[in-house]
Amino acid sequence: MLRISKLTDYGTLILAHMASRPERLHSATELAETLGLGVPTVSKVLKALGRHSLVNSHRGASGGYALARPPQQINMAHIVDALEEQPFGLTECSAGSGLCSMETGCRIRDNWQRINGVVRRALQDVSVADMIHPHGPAAGITEHRLHGPEPHPGMARLTRLDQED
Repeated sequence: MLRISKLTDYGTLILAHMASRPERLHSATELAETLGLGVPTVSKVLKALGRHSLVNSHRGASGGYALARPPQQINMAHIVDALEEQPFGLTECSAGSGLCSMETGCRIRDNWQRINGVVRRALQDVSVADMIHPHGPAAGITEHRLHGPEPHPGMARLTRLDQED
């Protein structure tokens, strides 16, 4: 099963929320309360996003975080690259060279790399702006919010609210 980490999901949620109100600075506490996440988790995600130049930190009493660039210029591949622990790849050999002992004689590696490229391009084609203005079958969903305490590792408890009929 292909699955992103919960931190990547949270990062997407945080950036989408920030993109919906780009004119203001967002504190980690405000983001945590609004999105139903823990402050330590939000802080960790914001620091990683900052290291990858997706958000800027503003210090001071009225400080907080803001998007580093317009939401149309931040895509899902940027978020995955910032928050996943290893390079993007569906298999070890499609993430990079020298990671698999069978790499040199593998007959299917080229096709895994081709599939990996297709998925990567799909991630690049969806921006944070797209995430706040959905298209297609999920267009009726207007909010994505986590409820309750931090979910058990690997189990993001996601609830979609305010579905239009």
